[in-house]
Amino acid sequence: MKKHELRKMSKGEREKQLQELRMELIKSNSQVKSGSAPKNPGKVREIKKSIARLLTISKEVFKKHE
Repeated sequence: MKKHELRKMSKGEREKQLQELRMELIKSNSQVKSGSAPKNPGKVREIKKSIARLLTISKEVFKKHE
């Protein structure tokens, strides 16, 4: 996701997106740990980056409202 798309989201939408990404990351990690190769290895990296973006933007918005 792009940064400007994330900033337009409401707090609830960002939290929902964050939960979905974390669940997807858990599924991907469990595939790797079980010994099977992930369908798309680059997907794990992209999920982690998206989670980091969401957390960063959430903190920026929080500090802005203080």
